[in-house]
Amino acid sequence: MTKVFEQCVLPVLTYGSETWSLTMGLIRRLRVTQRAMERAMLGVSLRDQIRNEEIRRRTRVTDIAQRIAKLELQWAGHIARRTDGRWGLKVLEWRPRTGKRSVGQPPSRWTDDIRRVAGSGWRQAAQDRVLWNSLQKTYV
Repeated sequence: MTKVFEQCVLPVLTYGSETWSLTMGLIRRLRVTQRAMERAMLGVSLRDQIRNEEIRRRTRVTDIAQRIAKLELQWAGHIARRTDGRWGLKVLEWRPRTGKRSVGQPPSRWTDDIRRVAGSGWRQAAQDRVLWNSLQKTYV
């Protein structure tokens, strides 16, 4: 059952997540969904009051937040190493003409998540695959 979940359900849940700007609310909703599916796999109800750690230990399924973080870093490395002139990297470097963002706390951008993990020189670090993969493993 775990194998089916890992190979079929998680890829569907995380489709396109490489480009999402992860917020705590989004991570929480994905984890709640994953835990509900894990409980259904085990035939356990919320009324049984079994801790999440115990459910995770029984199912041995990868945490969805870790999977998304790994996919996001893989995609960032792929985009940074591209040299064919497609507009993935151009979109990352794009700045609005006004140069201003909305008032208040600005919404988190995809590159903000990557900078938080790999630092401001993440594009240079991504050029070296060995360094980037080691950074990926330490973060995830």
